[in-house]
Amino acid sequence: MKHHFLHTGDVELEWHEMGEGAPLLYLHGGQGFFPDDAFVAALARTRRVIVPSHPGFGKSSLPNWLDCVTDIAHVHLALLDYLGLDEVDVVGCSIGGWVAAEMGTMSPERFGRIVLAAPVGIKVGPVDRLDVPDIFALSQEQVAGLFYHDAAKFRFDASAYSDEKLTTIVRNRETLTLLTWEPYMHNPKLRHRLQRVTAPTLILRGGSDGFVSADYANSFARLIPNSSVETIEAAGHNLAEEQPEAFAARVEAFLAEPQTTKTLWRNAG
Repeated sequence: MKHHFLHTGDVELEWHEMGEGAPLLYLHGGQGFFPDDAFVAALARTRRVIVPSHPGFGKSSLPNWLDCVTDIAHVHLALLDYLGLDEVDVVGCSIGGWVAAEMGTMSPERFGRIVLAAPVGIKVGPVDRLDVPDIFALSQEQVAGLFYHDAAKFRFDASAYSDEKLTTIVRNRETLTLLTWEPYMHNPKLRHRLQRVTAPTLILRGGSDGFVSADYANSFARLIPNSSVETIEAAGHNLAEEQPEAFAARVEAFLAEPQTTKTLWRNAG
């Protein structure tokens, strides 16, 4: 796996790439990206996978002005500009799915196919009620119960990690809190922009996901033209971690489907 840094504006963006073939942008979830990611390794068997660490995650810097997920989307579009990628497929997990959805509304022509895995980012329920659980108010054990089909298998053990990795894990969580706390896990405007997405879009969720409900995933699909929802069984919210091979196989199959004409965006008035 190759490791790079890109200076774009005043952001120092860490990014990795692995494999050869058609380019695929992978946008990680709230836990961040680590080079031993089995899902990325599976995708890299047939694709050139490009993985930026979101600003504030990994070794990417977080300037003071960058305070929302929409800003992250602009930074990653700058990465695509730097790489000269006029059209690319994208896979985003959780908050990475939110980033991918934002990017799809900003530059619809740039994306061939989009996979959103357990995405957050929209508000669909009453204003006085959260659409997804408040993970910042829960214990690690409670969060694991929401995020995994087999929570015991993925119980967090700090002693298993180096000091450097623990520091990164803590920083990733701090950044996640900063960028998603208020408004909680959504951009109020995104749902009104999703009609601009023109790429065929697959929305995936784990059958045991206690964080992103089936109703929430279906709401995403209703807002994005040419989209569908599927479930991967024996998986929770963190599909890439819990079922990397099954997840990669479904993504690869979707990306390999014959290209269809993109949906033209129409002003709904």
